[in-house]
Amino acid sequence: MKDRLRAMWCDHLSIMRGKYLPNGKIGDGSTRFCRSTYGVHYDKDLLDAPGAMMKQGLPDMELRWKAEDIRDGWERSTKVVLGDLYDHEGNLLDLDGRGALKRACAAWGELGLTPMVGIELECYALVGNENGRLVPYDAPGGVVYGTGPFTDPLRVFDDIWERADDLGFNVDMFTAEYDSPQFEMTLTFDEAVKAVDDIVLFRQMAREVALEHGVVLTFLPKPIAEAGGSGMHVNFSFRKDDGGNALDNGPVGGPEHMNDLARGCISGLMHHHRGLAGLLAPTANSYQRMQPGILSGYWQNWGGDHRCVTTRISGEGGAKSRLEHRMADATANPYTATAAVLQAALLGVRNTYDLVPAETGDGFDKIDAKQGTAVDLKRAMNDLEADTVLGDAVGRNLVDNHIFMKRKEVIKTRDLEGDGLRDFYVYFL
Repeated sequence: MKDRLRAMWCDHLSIMRGKYLPNGKIGDGSTRFCRSTYGVHYDKDLLDAPGAMMKQGLPDMELRWKAEDIRDGWERSTKVVLGDLYDHEGNLLDLDGRGALKRACAAWGELGLTPMVGIELECYALVGNENGRLVPYDAPGGVVYGTGPFTDPLRVFDDIWERADDLGFNVDMFTAEYDSPQFEMTLTFDEAVKAVDDIVLFRQMAREVALEHGVVLTFLPKPIAEAGGSGMHVNFSFRKDDGGNALDNGPVGGPEHMNDLARGCISGLMHHHRGLAGLLAPTANSYQRMQPGILSGYWQNWGGDHRCVTTRISGEGGAKSRLEHRMADATANPYTATAAVLQAALLGVRNTYDLVPAETGDGFDKIDAKQGTAVDLKRAMNDLEADTVLGDAVGRNLVDNHIFMKRKEVIKTRDLEGDGLRDFYVYFL
């Protein structure tokens, strides 16, 4: 068949939605969807969520894209494209996470800075057993930082790497994580919107290529109760107009060498710590990972080369100077999560919040931090609702829709545990 176009966008649940369109759509173009998709839950329940306009006729919204953004896809005879969503009156849809990220970048642009982002994705590989139940992919020789066939006997990740290379993704690293069969995949730094566009397409590609091997690749934060958690770490810096890195304060990084911009960013991330959790760890499953002592971003703390802090200052200086925020997991919409991190950091720069001292504890037996995130999704939504400053910065209508849907999720998942809770999400995330 002739090449077709797969036009996609990432919704409020971090699900990629889209349409297959004919060859004639390969160019500048648009297509329409029902706006009330923003009221649809994982279980297909249609809800009267803020902004979804379910009871106002379920009007259209429009996805628009540019020809220059169309790229080769991983399916036969298929191109792919991401675009921006517009409402039925022709205005940018304020529920769209991609739009929220563009607003965050524009806000930093007012300071003459361009956010640069690199995202680390962690995931688990599952397969169906003889009873049709999902169980861990059998990789008994897998170890942390493992490579080769003992770590990936079916060579699933070789196939993902090859497809990524063919499609122009700039892969930075693949490796096995601490628990088997857990893996980490990272793309290189880029301008924020481009970096997140790449990560949402890469994540979808990886899941679909793995499925060709009979493997369900899941980015759920805690799909295996007895194993470690999976995160989505957001690394960021800022490019100045002259091309330099605005966080660069000399050839050596770390807390002793950071500049005022870095301090301001960290103060914002600390100040809005509890509110951020509602956007960055947005599922009931997230709070099985979001616990003290498991490197999850639970504590309201920061430090240098310390994996038990939430905001980590890289020891690399110069052009590689960066901050790493370690709270998010990939059940979050990556656009919204990145926008929230950047907006919280900007609030710190603008409001000059006091910065608490760096963490000196080991993160296991001793912790300086006294404050953590909420311990469940219900309380996390209360914290997000209370942090009106952060919510307004990210986007009031987006956040109100998010809080409504997640409170419904609390009810939908309250009687689920173990595999039942996992399976509520696993085929989507």
